[in-house]
Amino acid sequence: MKNGSLLATRRSLVERLADWGDRKRWQEFFDTYWKLIYSAARKSGLNDVEAQEVVQETVITVAKKIDTLKYDPAIGSFKGWLLQITRWRIADQFRKRDPADASRPGSADDRSTVTIERVSDSRVVDLDALWEKEWRENLFDAAIARVKKKVDPKQFQIFDCYVRKEWPAQKVAEHLRVSMGQVYLARHRISALIKKETKQLERSSRI
Repeated sequence: MKNGSLLATRRSLVERLADWGDRKRWQEFFDTYWKLIYSAARKSGLNDVEAQEVVQETVITVAKKIDTLKYDPAIGSFKGWLLQITRWRIADQFRKRDPADASRPGSADDRSTVTIERVSDSRVVDLDALWEKEWRENLFDAAIARVKKKVDPKQFQIFDCYVRKEWPAQKVAEHLRVSMGQVYLARHRISALIKKETKQLERSSRI
């Protein structure tokens, strides 16, 4: 799957997902979370095709149940709710490898929970810890994506070469035909903007 824009979903967006006809918002939701879900599935031991199936089935499940989600801190966060759905859908894929598991007593989600726990034990996969790590990386990527849309392309290119690609400042200045002062200034300004965006996304992800 190609890398998509991973923007943390704000409360207003999540609430609007109840409107199945809002294709733009659903596409934004997909772009926001597909990589997070896909990565969790792959690192749980699924192959590419299975992981893509997890992404699709997770989004479908969210679409069906989003209108029942209440933002009550006592109940839990959206992040935890999405993790649980992803956990079930990952288990579904492992259960397809072992059809006999589907005939065991209990609800589908109960069987899914048992399956993923068994898989986690056998593959030493801590899905909760993995999800937390991937979530944090997702927030950082989302912050960078948001800042990139707001700043001058040349300024972001300077930042990208100097900070992300780790080119020496002199090389950046020569390659992009800017002064050393511009290189340092771009780093300072954009780093500050990314830090600010990250904090905002962290707050919104606690819902």
